[in-house]
Amino acid sequence: MGAMEQPVKQPVKQPVKQWMTVDAEIRVPVAQAQLVRFHLVGPADNLLREEEAYWLDLCLTPRPLNARACYLDRWNPHRFERLGKVFLLPPGETMQARSDGNSSQASILCHLHPEAIRKWFDGDLEWTDRRLEASLDIQDANVRGLLLRLAEELRRPGFASATLVELITAQLAIELSRYCAAITEQPASGALAPWRIRLIDERLREVREAPTLSELAALCNLSVRQLTRGFRASRGCSIGDYVASSRLDHAKRLLESEQSVKAIAYSLGFASPSGFCFAFRRAMGQTPRQFRQQVSRSPQVAMA
Repeated sequence: MGAMEQPVKQPVKQPVKQWMTVDAEIRVPVAQAQLVRFHLVGPADNLLREEEAYWLDLCLTPRPLNARACYLDRWNPHRFERLGKVFLLPPGETMQARSDGNSSQASILCHLHPEAIRKWFDGDLEWTDRRLEASLDIQDANVRGLLLRLAEELRRPGFASATLVELITAQLAIELSRYCAAITEQPASGALAPWRIRLIDERLREVREAPTLSELAALCNLSVRQLTRGFRASRGCSIGDYVASSRLDHAKRLLESEQSVKAIAYSLGFASPSGFCFAFRRAMGQTPRQFRQQVSRSPQVAMA
């Protein structure tokens, strides 16, 4: 399972130079699982396409700044949606993935054979617009937990690793099938319109003080009550948890830069560096300085 260099898909517009390093890999009848590191110089603007498998990706490090994607054959070329921690690229679909600036990323990849998904449907799954959009940010806890378990097995393979990986990937196929089947063309009852979700995400990408519920509600032309109910129906979590998670991702990305902890604290809207350090330690179990030292000791990687 030694590391090997493989070329990643060629960039669409930006003349970037990139590679993917495979640190560990296990192949089983229904899937191929890989621990990978992506290397990138410059902003990313790349095509991703899998002809014969589902590409399932869990980012083990923060996603690159402003990571987003567009399904070129299906959407307006200016329509880009946010890439979450977990995304799924169906076979035969073309995804244009973008991110801003130099960055680093490590992922667990699972390339699932279509037969593993197809067996849970009466034929092939129809990839509607809503399913494609939902595939870019899969927040299902079962899917994420299985991918993390898969990553751990690849890092520290034990007895009968191939058998265990086959069981995990088969369960992943079931969970993904359930997730996709639950998504219909009609929005969930009480869910926010996609344009409102986009406005919220755009505001959260701004590196400044956290928005208040009143600010987000005004942005969406809703009451706070309508906003909180609609957001939970849309994303399956509270808007408070979503904002907190987004802010934490901002903090981790900034700590990977050369900015001082003091500057980062004020840029995120904290009244003092000590307040930022307390909030970060409560969320991560370590201080900003400890997190920065840990990142500096980790291998530098990057993502398309």
